[in-house]
Amino acid sequence: MADNGERRRATATATQRAPRGREVRTAADAARCASQELAELVRHPQEGVSAVGRTEEGGWTVVLDVLELARIPDTTSLLATYEVELDAEGRMLQYCRTARYRRGGADQ
Repeated sequence: MADNGERRRATATATQRAPRGREVRTAADAARCASQELAELVRHPQEGVSAVGRTEEGGWTVVLDVLELARIPDTTSLLATYEVELDAEGRMLQYCRTARYRRGGADQ
């Protein structure tokens, strides 16, 4: 029975992805693709998208905030900022963790 639940989740995730071979046209599409691609690699819950922009080559750069270490109280949890570069079809070209910070810390 648990096996069927796993299949359903995998199918739902696959259908939410932008179709391959098709150009990613909106910032929301780019953010969704970057979020899914990064989640497969870092396996941490994502908190949100901080920035989305086009590259000169027609791809996208997306900045995502990720919860790396949950703590109690929540204000002491560790978050990280990742920059993800996608091609025009939404495939990840590269990613990099650019910052790590406490949730309750002030911006630097």
